[in-house]
Amino acid sequence: MKRLVILGGGTAGTMVAVKLRRKLKKEKWQITVVDQDLQHLYQPGLLLLPFGVYEPHELVKPRDKYLPRGVDLVMGEIDKVDPEAQRVDLADGRALDYDYLVIATGTTPRPDQTPGMEEGEWRKSIHEFFTLEGAIALREALADFTGGRLVVHITEMPIKCPVAPLEFTFLADAFFEEKGMRDKVEIVYATPLEGAFTKPVASAHLGMMFENRNIHMEPDFYIEHIDPETRTMVSMDEREIPFDLLVTIPLNMGADFVARSGLGDDLNYVPVDKGTLLSTKYQNIFAVGDASNIPASKAGSVAHFAVDGFTENFVDHVHGRPMTDLFDGHANCFIESGHGKGLLIDFNYDTEPLAGVYPYPKVGPLSLLKETRANHWGKLAFRHLYWNVLMRGLPMPVSTHMSMAGKETAGTNV
Repeated sequence: MKRLVILGGGTAGTMVAVKLRRKLKKEKWQITVVDQDLQHLYQPGLLLLPFGVYEPHELVKPRDKYLPRGVDLVMGEIDKVDPEAQRVDLADGRALDYDYLVIATGTTPRPDQTPGMEEGEWRKSIHEFFTLEGAIALREALADFTGGRLVVHITEMPIKCPVAPLEFTFLADAFFEEKGMRDKVEIVYATPLEGAFTKPVASAHLGMMFENRNIHMEPDFYIEHIDPETRTMVSMDEREIPFDLLVTIPLNMGADFVARSGLGDDLNYVPVDKGTLLSTKYQNIFAVGDASNIPASKAGSVAHFAVDGFTENFVDHVHGRPMTDLFDGHANCFIESGHGKGLLIDFNYDTEPLAGVYPYPKVGPLSLLKETRANHWGKLAFRHLYWNVLMRGLPMPVSTHMSMAGKETAGTNV
């Protein structure tokens, strides 16, 4: 009996468990998922919770509900992995032996890594929305905000869902406008990037949207510390940005056990081959979803597209065959822009987000790099698809690999 252990029962870990349980014979393979709680969180919904679109109970379901028969769920905190002994040690002293290991423990915000961020004003005038607790606290802060300077801030890239801070900024602009108090709120977007986004074409487009909405962008802002007493962010080059309400994206890091196990880089992400997701150091360890160091967005769509090919590669790998279904970094992201509209971008490792339609040429029905109501409803509809299609391992009606079909290149619709 071969033993496959999957660390993490979130988006990527669940999809891997569901898809590989169908592909690996039950009499030959034992599959175990390890996580420390039973709460499976629909993370894209956290952005919308502060604006009243969702209630907390709509974003949480039991983790074991989506794991199929023939997959064991072990509850426990991971202490470390011993790659040489092929063993996972849990904090309570239990140990799990494995033949193959999949690390899918994601990434989490670490406000403790920035001096002053957690001191005094945390969850008072300093907030985040990447955790359920944080999104709930931020909802209350927005409801009570009477005016002043709102700063939306990114500590450092990469972050989970890199368009989320952009979306929050646009939604906040619309939120205050609809409350009739936009003229009382100054909005500042502080980022370590040169522009609004990592990809130049999309960055220019989104930057123009900032200008049109009277949102000031502070680029190349690398935070050094926060002074909670004066409510001021200070950058490495000594620029200062005072705030009345700060919505920050803290430094994102992989799980601490990755560092203790000697498996990660300086941010605790596992170095892997970007096409196969196989560890660059061990031939029986993979990392999927946000846990890896691939140069792609840490987003749910990336996990979905990557896992589809990964499961085929895993079966080939364990049977001694070459892995040929190489992941191309495909990502597509809905960007809420406020007032019931949104954009959609579709890109990969090598191709910029382009204008056009998605997923089908000429008919779409979704528009790329264009604000439409259809894109907004597409974002809201994804919650249903997430629980009922993706988490059940059912196929989505879109290509796993990025397609140029429907995209405009040099003014021509391909």
